[in-house]
Amino acid sequence: MNRKQSVVIDSRLSLSTVFFLGFVLILSFLLIGCGAKVQADAKAEAPPAAQIENETDSSLFKVEHVQQFPVVTAGEHDTAPELKTTGSVNADVSRNIPVISLASGRIVEIDARLGDAVTKGQLLLKIQSQDIAQAFSDYRQAVADEELAKAQLERAKILLEKGAIAKKDEEVAEDAEVKAKVTTETAVEHLRVLGADMSHPSSIIEIHAPVSGVITDQQVTASAGVKTLDNSPNLFTISDLSKVWIICDVYENDMSFIHVGEYADIHLNAYPKEVLKARVANISPTMDPNIRTAKVRLEVDNPGMLRFGMFVTATFQGMQREMHATVPATAVLHLHDRDWVYSPAGENQFRRIEVQGGNMLPGGLQEIASGIKPGQRVISNALVLQATVEQ
Repeated sequence: MNRKQSVVIDSRLSLSTVFFLGFVLILSFLLIGCGAKVQADAKAEAPPAAQIENETDSSLFKVEHVQQFPVVTAGEHDTAPELKTTGSVNADVSRNIPVISLASGRIVEIDARLGDAVTKGQLLLKIQSQDIAQAFSDYRQAVADEELAKAQLERAKILLEKGAIAKKDEEVAEDAEVKAKVTTETAVEHLRVLGADMSHPSSIIEIHAPVSGVITDQQVTASAGVKTLDNSPNLFTISDLSKVWIICDVYENDMSFIHVGEYADIHLNAYPKEVLKARVANISPTMDPNIRTAKVRLEVDNPGMLRFGMFVTATFQGMQREMHATVPATAVLHLHDRDWVYSPAGENQFRRIEVQGGNMLPGGLQEIASGIKPGQRVISNALVLQATVEQ
């Protein structure tokens, strides 16, 4: 190859290299431009940066036209601290009378049922008893033996007067008559214990109600057997419901409210308008080690509405008197399971104050146990102000 051809080839190679390098530079610029565009688009679509503002007093509200919200002054109410606890109605154990039969046998008739109100002496059931039949047989034999012994004693006395027998023979006859009489009396007492009617000898025994009340338990059915030699349950249980017990659980920290002999107000869940007075009869000497409560027993006269198992609320009054504020019931706002009132706090401002609501009082008032004091000013209708604030 001559020098001229070599120069031409080098020129061509240099030109190709230049074109290639230029293409690479252009492509690099395009890629850099696209990357900048993607980054710009990402910044444009990102959410604005959060701005943190200092939080103001959340209990303070500013409103206009304050004349629309009348203000009242909290009154005062002299009261004693109260303890409220739940309890249940139970039977007075001393007034639960079991109905039993000392004669075994088979039930042939039932004349009362569970839940029936019965009176003293009312027929409950009849039992056919072999014990009664045997007792009457023993009684009749004892009567016959007594009559024979009495006749022999009279004969012995006559013979003794005529000298036909010795004195000892008369004494033997007298002893036999005494023993026969004792046997007869024992047979009669046996029949009475078994509940038999002496005027109507029969193997059928009638079981009558020992007291008046309500049958609260029944353990027998027709044709069932009655046994007296084992630990069989009572036939019936009759409860006198004129007086009942109320059993409450009182926590250890609240024991200072409870004193034997004092009275508590009983509110019935079933009859909210009824209030009964119950006397504290007993405070358990032991406490439940798990929940730290003591059983408190109250006695109350039953007006007829109390039933076993009913839930009640017992209110005990404390010994020391306290002064609480009173406000209209409309001034208390029930929000998020709490009670609140609104109180003026400067020009066009009201402060929401958490309170502990108490009992409802006559005249549409409500007692405030804590949170505000008597003489403090509050909005008379908290619900209207709350609705205005939420707008």
